[in-house]
Amino acid sequence: MNRLKQYAGLAGLVAVATAIGLWAFGATGGALPWAKRSARTLQRGLADGGGALVDFGRGIVIAGPIRKGGLVFEYAVVVAALLLVGVALYVYVDRYRDIGEQERTA
Repeated sequence: MNRLKQYAGLAGLVAVATAIGLWAFGATGGALPWAKRSARTLQRGLADGGGALVDFGRGIVIAGPIRKGGLVFEYAVVVAALLLVGVALYVYVDRYRDIGEQERTA
């Protein structure tokens, strides 16, 4: 498959995804509901005097549905698994790069 076909296929895929995204954005009312809600929240915050953007005294902030649904343990397991995978990939790539450099110099 030549590059022209690959790039044309990729451009077509991006165009279709963009068209579907724009249609869905318009069909759901666009950003207007979110803009109204955001404006109300900002105005309420300004009237109340606001507060700290980050409050480390509250501990680790976990989304309400996770905390209220009793899924904190499962959430922690997923976070730990992703962390473990990230470290394992880092170690694997570091070792693979060293082996590849030794083969190239030999």
